[in-house]
Amino acid sequence: MATTVFERMRPAASVVDHALAGARQSVFWLEDAPGDDYPALHGELSCDLAVVGGGYSGLWTALLAKQENPAARVVLLEGRRIGWAASGRNGGFCEASLTHGEENGRSRFAGEFDELQRLGMANLDEIERTVAELGLDADFERNGAIDLATEPHQVEWLREGANGDDAVFLDTDAIRAEVNSPTYLAGLLRSADSALVHPAKLARALARACAEAGVEIFENSPVASIGDGTTLRTPHGTVKAERTALATNVFPSLLKRNRLFTVPVYDYVLMTEPLTDAQLTSIGWQGRQGLGDSANQFHYYRLSADNRILFGGYDAIYHYGGRVRDEYENRPETFQRLANHFFTTFPQLEGLQFTNKWAGAIDTCSRFCAFFGSARGGRVAYATGYTGLGVAATHFGAKVMLDLLAGRTTERTELAMVKSRPLPFPPEPAAAIGINLTRRALDQADHNDGRRNLFLKTLDAVGLGFDS
Repeated sequence: MATTVFERMRPAASVVDHALAGARQSVFWLEDAPGDDYPALHGELSCDLAVVGGGYSGLWTALLAKQENPAARVVLLEGRRIGWAASGRNGGFCEASLTHGEENGRSRFAGEFDELQRLGMANLDEIERTVAELGLDADFERNGAIDLATEPHQVEWLREGANGDDAVFLDTDAIRAEVNSPTYLAGLLRSADSALVHPAKLARALARACAEAGVEIFENSPVASIGDGTTLRTPHGTVKAERTALATNVFPSLLKRNRLFTVPVYDYVLMTEPLTDAQLTSIGWQGRQGLGDSANQFHYYRLSADNRILFGGYDAIYHYGGRVRDEYENRPETFQRLANHFFTTFPQLEGLQFTNKWAGAIDTCSRFCAFFGSARGGRVAYATGYTGLGVAATHFGAKVMLDLLAGRTTERTELAMVKSRPLPFPPEPAAAIGINLTRRALDQADHNDGRRNLFLKTLDAVGLGFDS
């Protein structure tokens, strides 16, 4: 089996050990964006809309609901703190795609893909306008993104994606003029459909905007169950809601019907110390685009506002039983692998150190993009299964949930993407066996010029295939 560039060009072990020596197990974004404190719920209250979950999905839903009807009483319930989970610890890639990329979208929603692309771009444009109009402090940068080829077979994939307009193919010299890495063979510069944000700042700025609009936010108030109708019970209180939006994403759904439709897959990242001017000059990257390579097991990386490099991805780890646990966040072998791959990518940054390492659970579903629905006679709506591409798509999902709760027909609710559901994952032990077999098969494809084996082709044929 062939090797990849990350095996052919390994850095010295001493470089990696030095870089990781002082890294603390802590989410840089959350350290860098202290949020306001909100009380826990005590007692009983009634409201027009209850939102369960204080990440992007819930925050956008609450904010949009109040903007639509300022007189409505909207309550948001968060189990821990606003933005502490995926919304505060992701890479900050704010992508227009609602379908986890073109290939996944065309294979699953061929008849409406162009419409989904249009809606996705409009969604990203609206987020940009909202950030500006509300003055949200989120380090929003509409810099575009570059897809990277680090192996010969990936070059043609990128060439096929070029349109000469807002998706421009870059040959080896052109891509290395943008960002200087000896691993780069080609690139696809997408200038319009991607932005970057500071994830935790966005979550906490949205919370402040919600509070200013009159949303009542309660932290440390996990919802244990939905009773008759939409009665929500927390450890110390109860909310009786006319309508409820479930924005719990990776956590077990309060609706039993959805329990097998998502699984938590852990993603890992490193954050460097700020680069010096000389270090920045050595790698270029003047355009500050988000970067991602084209393998099945891919890396994503970007610059922060203070010129740190976030470097993550590659390993995607599922734990038997599908639980979300704090202890899964520390995985030394993955951090070691990421550090190795970082210095393969940027050997000129030898001596740079990582300050932070962390992980988070991604709400993965079998179609690798969000699904939506309603329950309890239309009084409960949900959006989940974003599979790692929800920073922008959750804004769209919030609008879908509000449409469903209002019982209105819109261009969103008429989409096959909204009307359909993915296939459920099987119960254990089949889930763990299938997911881990898929991960191994994807790794084999990356070591075999991208060629997918019979197992992956079978998954493709039944609608369970994945291409990053």
